[in-house]
Amino acid sequence: MRRRSGNRIFEGRSRCGYHPDMSDGQPEPKAGMPREEAIPVLLEQEGGRLFGLGRRLCGGDDAAEDLVQEVFLQAYKDWSGFEGRSSPRTWLYAIAARACQRLQKRRAGEPEQMAPLEEALPFLAATMVDVAALEEDHDALERREAVEAAIALLPEDFRLPLVLKEVVGLPVAEVAAILGLKEATVKTRLHRARLRIRQSLEKVLPQRPSTPVAYDRQVCLDLLQAKQEALDREVDFPLDEVVCERCRSLFSTLDLTGVVCRDLGRDLLPRDLRARLLARLA
Repeated sequence: MRRRSGNRIFEGRSRCGYHPDMSDGQPEPKAGMPREEAIPVLLEQEGGRLFGLGRRLCGGDDAAEDLVQEVFLQAYKDWSGFEGRSSPRTWLYAIAARACQRLQKRRAGEPEQMAPLEEALPFLAATMVDVAALEEDHDALERREAVEAAIALLPEDFRLPLVLKEVVGLPVAEVAAILGLKEATVKTRLHRARLRIRQSLEKVLPQRPSTPVAYDRQVCLDLLQAKQEALDREVDFPLDEVVCERCRSLFSTLDLTGVVCRDLGRDLLPRDLRARLLARLA
């Protein structure tokens, strides 16, 4: 189902228009296929996203190349053990998740734990994002840099689910299967990580004085939870008269965070790396 932001400035740029298996129209490999056929297809379909995953989790292009090579060579070695109980994509990303956890290094300034949730909630802030002004503010590079920097500073346990869901574009259930976690745990980490990323993005967006608080804090929290769950399911969240200007501003920046994250997921596999891997898989 197509998810909309509720604001026309995001129309046509929704992340829902882009899905991981739309890369080249080839069907996913099936269990029992020869590995010489299956793994090159997975390389074409998922190589770019795995390269982007490595850049954001392992630290730079060299580490990303190491990750891609390790994942596909391991997949080639283990393909005979794939029984089709999950999709080959889920199976491949499970290999990638384990490799990421071995290869990624703690970033400078990265905390061991997420800061208290209250620090990422904007309900009492003196200013808020000026949603109307976003139509005239198109500094995509500044937004991208703010989001990338914020992702790099997420604790490891939050960074991997966030990247798999928001950058790679996998459904929550698939992220949970890849990481061996309950869906509720993945959602909790996603919700907090989204708020942290949104908080960093907000700093480079146009501001205006906050409007008066329209209702009590619990109503705000309930609306925010409903919005996050809509993002998890990639469905519409209607902005009707119940939603005040403060929440509209918050929800619009959450949508924009998703748009920027999805743009980060458009990495291409370097041609020389692709050629080297295909030669080794031949």
